[in-house]
Amino acid sequence: MSLHGSETDATYDRAGFGSPVRRGERPAIVVVDLTKGFTDPAYPTGADLTEVVAATSQLVAAAGPAGVPVVYTTIGYTPAELDTVVWLDKAPGMRALAIGSEAVEIDDRLPFTDADHLIVKKGASGFFGTGLASLLASTGADTVIVCGATTSGCVRATVVDALQCGYPVLVPRECVGDRADGPAEANLFDIQAKYGDVVSLDDALAYVGGVK
Repeated sequence: MSLHGSETDATYDRAGFGSPVRRGERPAIVVVDLTKGFTDPAYPTGADLTEVVAATSQLVAAAGPAGVPVVYTTIGYTPAELDTVVWLDKAPGMRALAIGSEAVEIDDRLPFTDADHLIVKKGASGFFGTGLASLLASTGADTVIVCGATTSGCVRATVVDALQCGYPVLVPRECVGDRADGPAEANLFDIQAKYGDVVSLDDALAYVGGVK
């Protein structure tokens, strides 16, 4: 059965999923793990996310003039954590994401500056075990725009937790990426149905540009 087949759509419609979120007046952008370890295919965890980086750069560039805060996240592990973080047993390729290595640095093609916030995390969600919820509250954010990688992993986890922290969520399709299309599309379908609105980059740019 097709992911977007009529039977699937009818089932979700009947269940009452897929309504649009309420957009606030003070969005914040969370850029999830667009670090070299994820955007450079030379790393075990990496893939060629050139187009995702370019689209996210457009959105971040629009954020500055609008006064929209931008928060970047990165995953990084200390030597001790390489032997204690259970996730690394399941995904040993992520052991390359060592604190102090280039793998955990924000991709140089992104307009990351000292005016932006940086969260270092150990798990999939940008919220779990970090100060992201408090940071967003301190900025007065009432909506979260989630970009980054990977769609089926850290992006989805961050979207779900943003919703559970009380934030309406937007996910610009061009600004998220994965290692494979199948998992990416399945998770975008789920996000649109249950957790946030999957929107176009143009829509997100117009929304950010309209902030007063």
